[in-house]
Amino acid sequence: MRGASPSRSRAEGSSLLFAVCAPSGAGKTSLVRALTQADSDLAVSVSHTTRRRRAAEVDGTDYHFIDAERFAAMAAAGEFLEHAEVFGHRYGTAAREVAAKQAGGRDVILEIDWQGAAQVRRQVPGLIGVFVLPPSRHALQERLAARGADSPESMAKRLVEARSEMSHLADFDYLVVNDDFNAALDHLRAIVQAERLKTPVQADRQGPLIAGLLS
Repeated sequence: MRGASPSRSRAEGSSLLFAVCAPSGAGKTSLVRALTQADSDLAVSVSHTTRRRRAAEVDGTDYHFIDAERFAAMAAAGEFLEHAEVFGHRYGTAAREVAAKQAGGRDVILEIDWQGAAQVRRQVPGLIGVFVLPPSRHALQERLAARGADSPESMAKRLVEARSEMSHLADFDYLVVNDDFNAALDHLRAIVQAERLKTPVQADRQGPLIAGLLS
C-alpha cells in the first residue's frame, strides 16, 4: 500500500494493533464499543464503506459512508491498509487513520473480516487476531433476526457466509465465545492486558524505568 502505514511505535513505545473478527450477528461491534469506552488508551479505527447508512448509525462514528467512486479512488491510490467486498458492499481501513491513532499514543482495534485480517497481517506481522464466536447457530440466527435489518433472503445468505467466516478461526491468536456479554467483554479485556504486559512491549514502554533500575 502506498498510504501512510501504521507502525508498531507510539512515541518511544510500542503501539499494539488488534483485529477483532466475527460473523455478522456475533456481537463484535457491541463488544468493541464497550471495550474502547472503558479504556482511553484503546481506539477503534472507523472503516470506510459504500453501504448505505442505517437509521441509528452516525457517519464518522460507526463508519465513514462514501460512494463507490470515492472508494475506488482511495483503493487505487493505495490509501487502504485492507479492503474487501462483503454482501455487495465495499469496506476498507484507511492506513492514515490507523497511523494517526497510533501516533496519538493509543493501541488500535480493527473491526474487520478474515479477509481484511489476512491483508493486514501481511503488512503488520505483529497483528493480534481475536475471533468472536456466537454460542450456537440458533443463537446467531436469533440475533440476526432481532436486528430487523435483513430480508429473509439476506439473512439466509449471512448464515451461509457466517459458516465460511468461522472456518478461518484457526488463523487467529485468540477465540472468544459471546454467550454472556459481560463474560466475553472480560475476556477481551484480559487479552488486551496480556498483550500489553508482554516483556517486549513493556521493555519498550517502560524503557526509562528499566534503564534507571539497571543503572
